[in-house]
Amino acid sequence: MKILVVGNGAREHAIVHALAGEPGGHELHAAPGNPGIGREATLHAVDANDGAAVAALATSLGAELVVVGPEAPLVAGVADAVRAAGIPCFGPSAEAARLEGSKAFAKEVMAAADVPTARAHVCTTLAEVADALDDFGAPHVVKDDGLAAGKGVVVTADRAAALAHAEAALGAAGGAGRVVVEEYLDGPEVSLFCISDGATVVPLVPAQDFKRVGDDDAGPNTGGMGAYSPLDWAPAGLVDEVLERIAQPTVDEMARRGTPFAGVLYVGLALTSRGTRVVEFNARFGDPETQVVLARLATPLSSVLHAAATGGLGDLEPLRWSDDAVVNVVVAAAGYPGTPRKGDPITGIEDAEALDGVHVLHAGTATSGGALVASGGRVLSVVARGADLDAARRLAYDGVARIGLAGSHHRTDIALRAARGEVTVPTAG
Repeated sequence: MKILVVGNGAREHAIVHALAGEPGGHELHAAPGNPGIGREATLHAVDANDGAAVAALATSLGAELVVVGPEAPLVAGVADAVRAAGIPCFGPSAEAARLEGSKAFAKEVMAAADVPTARAHVCTTLAEVADALDDFGAPHVVKDDGLAAGKGVVVTADRAAALAHAEAALGAAGGAGRVVVEEYLDGPEVSLFCISDGATVVPLVPAQDFKRVGDDDAGPNTGGMGAYSPLDWAPAGLVDEVLERIAQPTVDEMARRGTPFAGVLYVGLALTSRGTRVVEFNARFGDPETQVVLARLATPLSSVLHAAATGGLGDLEPLRWSDDAVVNVVVAAAGYPGTPRKGDPITGIEDAEALDGVHVLHAGTATSGGALVASGGRVLSVVARGADLDAARRLAYDGVARIGLAGSHHRTDIALRAARGEVTVPTAG
């Protein structure tokens, strides 16, 4: 199959890597891609957010499937442009992608579908934010209404810091912005990707990611510093519960509104003392969780994506999964999540991949003078699979140790508490 993958991050590299490893092979293309993706697909210097340009490229290639990875192109309507050109596309329409593009819209849909989630106030003034913070009490949760690349959320016990974040978010939209203030949800968080063709929903396996920059969840939120799967501590029946109470009702509600959701419904969950609650919806695969989930998928990814893009999920065989544990450790550039330092050379990737069970996915990389250099905040994902989390962790960190990037940093505790059996779910009251 000729497949075009749109995007340039580690999520897109994970998709390309999975497709490249399928029996029989595919003709793979990426726009714009990155140096790592370029080892497994032909790169095209096309703006991922330009729907007309992506559709024209897909047409010229004779693509049989287009996979749109990041959220910004989806919200910009790239999937709509590709479908209008008559090419099957994996990714929701711009209207359906509002589930991620607007936190307020997502809350509206959840309410209509009776989906369990945190209580929330949508605020357009700082006075409304102050009232909402006082209503819910600390810890305070303030979310930018629009896209923020995973970093538009502040969770803090400091009321002044919560107000300052809200003020900045409101001001960034020229005074016409909105923020969502939510009640704090206790308990561990879980990510579950649900594939939909607009009617049928097929869940993947759960993963857990690590959003804070430092060990023990210290420091500011990032786009994600690592992830792992499986979650042996998760309650039995969690996936079925999410499918029945959250994902399918949401997809049904979107269809009822005339804006069917076809693509990935990323369900971010908190397993709280009051039961399972939705933290957020996203309209695409999550990064860094995609790297571990797709590494465990034994069913050919192309068959899943094509079925979703063509309305055929109901005919798909049950998905097959590896029992292996997979751990992803993100290597970040100096300065991340603030202003990352760019241009530092990267070495040791081949040494890391010489370890059995390890592969390295590129995110913020570029070439300069023939050398591979850092070009963004999250630079690499070091992904390792093992018989259990202990084995996968050892391999992942052995791989990280072989990579050279001046000033880089990473968390040392990805999947550590889970490997020790220390993750617990509050008893629902």
